[in-house]
Amino acid sequence: MPVPTNKILFRGVSILDSTGADPYPGDVLVENDRIAAVGDVDPGATEGARVIEGRGRTLMSGLCDAHTHFSWNNSADLDGLGTLPVEEHLLFCIESARTYIDSGYTMCLGAASAKDRLDVVCRDAINAGRIPGPRYLANGPEIAVTGGALIKSITKFADGPEGMRRAVRELIDIGVDQIKLSMTGEEITGTQRAEDTYFSDEETAAAVTEAHRRGKRVCAHARSAESVKMCVRNKVDIIYHASFTDAEGMDMLEANKDWVFVAPGINWLVATLYEAESFGFPQEAAEAVGYKKELDQAIKGLREMHRRGIRVLPGGDYGFAWTPHGTYARDLEHFVELLGFTPMEAIISATAWGGEIMLRPDELGKVQPGYLADLLLVDGDPLADITVLQDRDRLDYIMKDGRFHKEAADEPAPTPPNPGSADRNVAASA
Repeated sequence: MPVPTNKILFRGVSILDSTGADPYPGDVLVENDRIAAVGDVDPGATEGARVIEGRGRTLMSGLCDAHTHFSWNNSADLDGLGTLPVEEHLLFCIESARTYIDSGYTMCLGAASAKDRLDVVCRDAINAGRIPGPRYLANGPEIAVTGGALIKSITKFADGPEGMRRAVRELIDIGVDQIKLSMTGEEITGTQRAEDTYFSDEETAAAVTEAHRRGKRVCAHARSAESVKMCVRNKVDIIYHASFTDAEGMDMLEANKDWVFVAPGINWLVATLYEAESFGFPQEAAEAVGYKKELDQAIKGLREMHRRGIRVLPGGDYGFAWTPHGTYARDLEHFVELLGFTPMEAIISATAWGGEIMLRPDELGKVQPGYLADLLLVDGDPLADITVLQDRDRLDYIMKDGRFHKEAADEPAPTPPNPGSADRNVAASA
């Protein structure tokens, strides 16, 4: 006997579909895990549907974070990421996964895990329905060369082309979806500069070739001008930071914009420069080691990338003490206030382009028929005020796979389905 169709109708919403079109009034019908109809919905198709009264609220796609660390534990003790016992660390990862979806993020791309299988285990548990969380592409520990680790206790070391191939194979063996290369320094370490480049072309090429041969993508911590060019030359799929991209690198990114993504982690720079004082890193210290210079350079370069149509996605390296989990949508505000995106462009970067970076552009990131029903009903207009997406209390409904993760507590009682309609539907199809 056929399984009855589960239907939910969002009635009277403002539809922000992430195609670039202006929001428009209408209804959205969800059947099981997919969007069945958008706009003027045939009344006959809604028989048996549970009705959510939109009252003009914004219905939009769930958001994507392109630089996710489930295992970063909101601490200022960076080395502690390696020494935290794995049992407690897994519990924190589970909490992080829930915080992402609580914040309206239904798509996340793992940018490194502090221990081998933390990301993989969380991804599998989310997919099995054992824990709540976003759709997740899992990573492993980032790979660095000897002398090039940002945090030694959470790094997988490899040297030379053969060492890279072996490290990639070992990570693929534990089940990762992508590989992370840590190619440059980071000023907060005190010893490694953001403009330093530690990988060679030969090492980068070996890692990427091995990953691609096995159907996996590669992302890279790449702040320096040379590392960005090295990434493009060797087909690194996702470039993190790209702060010091030079003119040659900009031209290379533009020439390859059909396949490359940039996720700058802009909130890390803003927060490290201006908001880390209570954690022992005052603004004067941040400026002294170069974060003001880097932020200024990054803003200039990212505005140019945006002008040239290079795909720049949000994802702010959240999970440090001064970039805590749950503040993810700050990136969207930075995209508008600092990088020259319109609110619509910022939302498209976090939704439609999110579907692209998640490798499911025809299923994720838009409010269109046939897409998976990962939806937010927002009390407000993010095109008028992009910061509304930072307020979890304004995310009245959060849906993933056609099932509600969150429902507004103070809503009127839902309109019930027509009695017996589901049974009639089953009988008619039997």
